[in-house]
Amino acid sequence: MSNLAEIRNRFIPILKVTANQYAGRVPAGYPNLVDDVDGGTVGLELDPSYAVYVTQDADGVFAEVYKRDPRIDARATAGRQKYAGAPVSDRRPVQGELTDQDLRNLVGELKVAFNTQPGIIYITED
Repeated sequence: MSNLAEIRNRFIPILKVTANQYAGRVPAGYPNLVDDVDGGTVGLELDPSYAVYVTQDADGVFAEVYKRDPRIDARATAGRQKYAGAPVSDRRPVQGELTDQDLRNLVGELKVAFNTQPGIIYITED
């Protein structure tokens, strides 16, 4: 797990800053910082539907982004249906070395997915 241990040393500070930024904006009990190098996983869970991990197993090192698409989609048509609401686990093999920029981009993907989910609209009468 030496590759993951080296990545962890650079990834954890980025994840801690992100966790602090989202501390008051996520469900109770989140964000969760996953720091299990021996188990092969380092990452951040913003809520049950949004997470980013760097994992290592016998097949190599992988960058993983887990997100859930919103249940609304104006782009679905009769000829091209999009299954929204289903979880999407994007697992990418890492070729070579993950740079600091690559790690920041992974966190950026997670933040974009979380920030663009539909919010609750409250209707009030004036």
